[in-house]
Amino acid sequence: MALPPFVQALLKPSAYPDSPPEVELRQTHISYLFFTPRYVYKIKKPVDFGFLDFTTLEKRRFFCHQEVILNKRLCPDMYFDVVEIKEKKGMITIEGDGATIEYAVKMNRLPSENMMDVLLKKGSVTDGMIGRIARIIAEFHKTAEAGSRISEFGRISAIKRNTDENFSQTLPSVGKTISAGRYARIKDYSERFLTKHSNAFEKRIEGGFIKDCHGDLHSEDICITNGIYIFDCIEFNERFRYSDTVADIAFLAMDLDFFNAHSLSQRFTEVYTDASGDSGVALLLDFYKCYRAYVRGKVEGFKSEQKEVPEKERKDAVIKAKRYFYLADLYATGGFRPMLLVIGGLTGTGKTTVAYATAEETGFNVISSDVVRKELAGMKPSERRYEEFEKGIYTRDFTVKTYEEMMKKGEGLLKQGISVILDATFMAARFREMAVKLAHDVGANLCFIECGLDDAILKKRLDERMSKEGIPSDGRWEIYLRQKDQYETFSLPLKVFTIDTAPDTYTLKNIVLDKIFG
Repeated sequence: MALPPFVQALLKPSAYPDSPPEVELRQTHISYLFFTPRYVYKIKKPVDFGFLDFTTLEKRRFFCHQEVILNKRLCPDMYFDVVEIKEKKGMITIEGDGATIEYAVKMNRLPSENMMDVLLKKGSVTDGMIGRIARIIAEFHKTAEAGSRISEFGRISAIKRNTDENFSQTLPSVGKTISAGRYARIKDYSERFLTKHSNAFEKRIEGGFIKDCHGDLHSEDICITNGIYIFDCIEFNERFRYSDTVADIAFLAMDLDFFNAHSLSQRFTEVYTDASGDSGVALLLDFYKCYRAYVRGKVEGFKSEQKEVPEKERKDAVIKAKRYFYLADLYATGGFRPMLLVIGGLTGTGKTTVAYATAEETGFNVISSDVVRKELAGMKPSERRYEEFEKGIYTRDFTVKTYEEMMKKGEGLLKQGISVILDATFMAARFREMAVKLAHDVGANLCFIECGLDDAILKKRLDERMSKEGIPSDGRWEIYLRQKDQYETFSLPLKVFTIDTAPDTYTLKNIVLDKIFG
């Protein structure tokens, strides 16, 4: 679907007061965001999702002003003002001449490389950073507006209105981004928790913990640069912003889990609890983390249905929605636990490509047998060693040693709540049993992906790989044929997905993510 004409016009540098050298458009399900080198202009889409209504120009103007006022609480020097988009004789400009056709929130542009979600993907977020953020939020909550009107939003009826709305709005998504079983489990958990702990929710009201909060506290809305910027709070609906302070912090705690940073999530809640003096965090945290993950799944589902969003972004939104719903299901069924993802298959079937593509999306840590084997042998991973089948560093004893070391490394990470991908052939049942035992011992979810490929394509890939530098694998066609003769079929009652690895890497990644999170 084509973008609205005024949006297309705002992609031209001449539409801006300072005529920037370039303009970039990004979209959410409710906003158009125009990025210039110095500024960001945010325009609200004329949409009505029930929980928000931007369908008239006057409503968009009002909520633009609300956005500026509310976000200045935590980011006083980031938000400038609301600016008018004008049209005169067919020319559309920002802060120009003519009739007002739209409004935008004007902000300072923050460095994208310092956004918290970017830093998380690079593993650059430290305990110290998390501690600073936790203390800032604790102080913000202490001074946030409260009162009898705001307190009403902490009542069971108000909370249930939000959860019920989630379930009604995602009902059309069942079978698309959330399975019927997952939908039912989360819905049942939410209803049972509210009933069982009704007294606890009332005590939160009495204790003054229902405040005018941020409402959208996740890593995409935090920038760690010359200071900490926490921006883009909920302005469009008071019932999402007026909430229990635990509901506010649960968003970021959940988001850290989503980025495979559970230890940082724990650190965040610990520092916040200490700084705020709130002893009620532990009881309600998983309930609100479940709620927040479900909301994110719903929002990504909405984005996946918007035809004006580029196709790739819509496909990515489907996968993100499934990942968030999977996470909500974890909280609803005993709490967060890491995943042990085993990606196996004979040499040349693409398992390492699949493993690293999956890791790039999820943040899971990859433990590769090719790398571990050579570390044990005192070799560089890129150093080639063309041994005969089951000779040298590929003897059966050395292979057992390699798998044992992989399990040891995996155990250390899983115990920290870090999800892991084991990348190896797993051609023998005994090695699969090692993975099963590891997952059981540490309480991790376990999933197997078995990679397969047509022989002709596989031979071509192996021949091409021989000429490439820096690849840890020593696999060759003759090795593949010997492995094929000895490969033991899966006999354990395992959750195994077999995939054909002929498609491109992007498609394969989405297939795997759909299998493990769908």
